[in-house]
Amino acid sequence: MAYCVSRFQTVRRPTHEVMVGTVGVGGTHPIRIQSMTTSDTQDVAATVRQSIALAEVGCEIVRITAPNIQAARCLRDIRREFSAAGFSAVPLVADIHFLPQAAMEAVEHVEKIRVNPGNYADKKKFAVREYSDADYDHELQRLHDAFSPLVLRCQALGRAIRIGTNHGSLSDRIMNRYGDTPLGMVESALEFLRIAESHSFRQIILSMKASNPKVMIQAYRLLVERMQQENMHYPLHLGVTEAGDGEDGRIKSAIGIGSLLLDGLGDTIRVSLTEDSVYEVPVAQAIARKAMSLWQPSPSAPVAAHDSIDPYHFTRRETRLLHLGERVTIGPEQPPAVVVRAPSVATLDATRVQLAAARLQDTPAEGLLVPVASAAELAALKPAADTFLILELAAAITVEDLTAAASHLPAGTVLLRVFSALESARLTAFARYSREHQFVLAAEITPDDFDAVSETLRELGDRGFLFTLPATPAGSAHALGAYRRVAENLRRIGSRAPLWIRNTVGSAVQPEPAFLSRLLEASILTGGLLCDGLGDLLSIETEADPARATKLAYNVLQGAGARISKTEFVACPSCGRTLFDLQTTTQRIRAQTGHLKGVKIAIMGCIVNGPGEMADADFGYVGGAPGKINLYVGKNCVQYNIPQDQADARLIALIKEHGKWQDAPVVSAFP
Repeated sequence: MAYCVSRFQTVRRPTHEVMVGTVGVGGTHPIRIQSMTTSDTQDVAATVRQSIALAEVGCEIVRITAPNIQAARCLRDIRREFSAAGFSAVPLVADIHFLPQAAMEAVEHVEKIRVNPGNYADKKKFAVREYSDADYDHELQRLHDAFSPLVLRCQALGRAIRIGTNHGSLSDRIMNRYGDTPLGMVESALEFLRIAESHSFRQIILSMKASNPKVMIQAYRLLVERMQQENMHYPLHLGVTEAGDGEDGRIKSAIGIGSLLLDGLGDTIRVSLTEDSVYEVPVAQAIARKAMSLWQPSPSAPVAAHDSIDPYHFTRRETRLLHLGERVTIGPEQPPAVVVRAPSVATLDATRVQLAAARLQDTPAEGLLVPVASAAELAALKPAADTFLILELAAAITVEDLTAAASHLPAGTVLLRVFSALESARLTAFARYSREHQFVLAAEITPDDFDAVSETLRELGDRGFLFTLPATPAGSAHALGAYRRVAENLRRIGSRAPLWIRNTVGSAVQPEPAFLSRLLEASILTGGLLCDGLGDLLSIETEADPARATKLAYNVLQGAGARISKTEFVACPSCGRTLFDLQTTTQRIRAQTGHLKGVKIAIMGCIVNGPGEMADADFGYVGGAPGKINLYVGKNCVQYNIPQDQADARLIALIKEHGKWQDAPVVSAFP
């Protein structure tokens, strides 16, 4: 059974309605926007102020941590004062981890309880143990006894529950049976869901959060597939946890949340940023608007609904090796290459100067895409050794024009042209010309036109071919689904030609002038495809500044885990549990370590998700007590209770000790 109605169109997954106070989630309701306060919950005035600030910028559901019974009791006064300020219709959620007693207190005061199944009634010790079936059943009965009182009290009071699985805090029981996997995350949630269903309680929302968008995407898909097998239709809360700050945090969130929303999954979302939480809300709103603009109640056309990609396990699409210019190769084992658009042949040199001035040594634009309107412009082109050229040929340019004017172009130059369903003969002519001159033909073919030229493509084979999509009117197509259809069409004819992901005006879900909108569109389209294993070349043509377009492309590649060009930071958003200032600490550590290409550093405010979420990080910086830091290598704590004013230096020493340090490059003051 498939996890969504269609991988080519955005058909919203049907769910039953869950009421969080007076706010409906799932069903026919719009995507709901959530965020979280960062103050100490026992500081009632500060928490009320933050809750009001969130509500005023459009947060529809506010979450507050309740780390102990004392904090849970404060929710009564917070709820009262928040309502008195005019926000009685905005529900509050208590965030519970280790203490069922805190949950039982909090449920008396707020509209929803979030429990982490890896921490609720479990203690994570990273113990290795074989569980017999009898042992496992005993553990499940223990969970039933611990979780049932909360379920029954929520049922009596009309409260909702979110079963919020975190990749970083799976229980030892789950880890030993299912491993640190999306399947383990799903099973962790289903254990608690079945307990609730045994009491006929269905006011439940589920989440599968991870700091790695690939893991997060796979876990949600698998959860839906498993729920469908059992005829369950619970709403989903989407989020990438510990996404970080700045562009990186927004990109990772958009990749995970946006690609699932475009699959029709998701009913409420939170963008988790290591910033003041009011800045999370507009990002979440923009992602939600883009997804809802594509939602359909049912498939709009009778196309095949699914492709051959395994949506639950990452495998990169197998492609032919292809040489672009003198220095760039794409295909098997090669990272996706980055292309930047030049406005015209006349501005090509100016674009090169801009890129050189930006000093993008570690993140270069490897190819330049330039529109060519005539044979005269072909003759005027000046190749450069450091980049390959992609020539976007106007429809009027013929093979004869190329023969007459393009003899000075080097091998590996890419010829980009749109081919319609009626152009099989022209497609053949361009393919043969390209092969004779050791050029690459980038064919723009819509999925609907593909069938008409498929036999021609099958006869030509895939040598020297590259495929992409032409730009289409803004908002008229589900571009992510269209690229999936192209990849499936290529598989069907046996072609292993590489795929070029183009972010154009036509691929924008809802074009807006702001850079944020372009960032989100690029992240959702390119990041979503990369997490499916698709894409060998990418260009972000919606950004006019070439240096900024290049930087954004590399940041999306990094966010999707497809190409690492800088230090990777896993940084949680602040909450009332945080034991130091996450924002300034993250910025300070980034300033000292941001040049360590390929090193992954986790910066965690407390221990709740720390060790587990850092399982694939090289080093961790975790709040252990007020003013004290614990340092980790992977998930193992190696230094305890370091005074915070010494922790940065100790972290750097630890990185050096493990051979991961390199000095920051000295950047010349002159280009």
